[in-house]
Amino acid sequence: MTSADLHEVRDPHLPGRLLAMERDALIPLLRARSAADFALPTAACPGWTVRDVLAHCSAALTRVVENRFEEGVFSPECNERDIAERAEWTDGRVVDELERGMTEAGAVIARSDGALDGLALGEWVHAGDVRETFGAPGAYAGAALSCALPLLARVTRIKRRLPLHADLDDVDEPLRLGDVRAARPPARYIGDAATLVRLCTGRPLPASGYELAGAEQAELNIFG
Repeated sequence: MTSADLHEVRDPHLPGRLLAMERDALIPLLRARSAADFALPTAACPGWTVRDVLAHCSAALTRVVENRFEEGVFSPECNERDIAERAEWTDGRVVDELERGMTEAGAVIARSDGALDGLALGEWVHAGDVRETFGAPGAYAGAALSCALPLLARVTRIKRRLPLHADLDDVDEPLRLGDVRAARPPARYIGDAATLVRLCTGRPLPASGYELAGAEQAELNIFG
């Protein structure tokens, strides 16, 4: 099976592996940061600080672990309430909740029907938002791409996004995203994997170093 085919079959444990890899890399980084770092504004999430992003992530994972999916869950209004509920928490408590969620949510997601797979991808992307804000290496990249890319491909297929053929500079085989059975000819991307992730998640893009043909950037955003 090639990387182009990975999105056709669900691996129920893939989201959990991605969360565990990100936990092991992100939590030590967060515990070494100051309160001032948690208060930094994020470019990827206008209006949210690093702490807000982390509170959103920890709350979302806790909902998964505790099976709390009331009406309107994960809506912008729900996300803001989750952040507000944690406003009086210490930074350390937010990180503790995030660590627990990244540890325990994978097993719950594996037992689901796949509807929550995208949440794990979103957590990893938000970790990239935090790294970028800190100026730390590895934003939307690193070893976890081995889990993130096939999960991204699966999410784009489920969402029936436009087909995209990606030739990645730092991955041996091409990756096919979106609805590969669509009548529309696939768009074409050439560049590195991190920039592809940025394109597909509406994150700030580098000024150059990649090519996109046959699609507008906004058409690729799975969170748009």
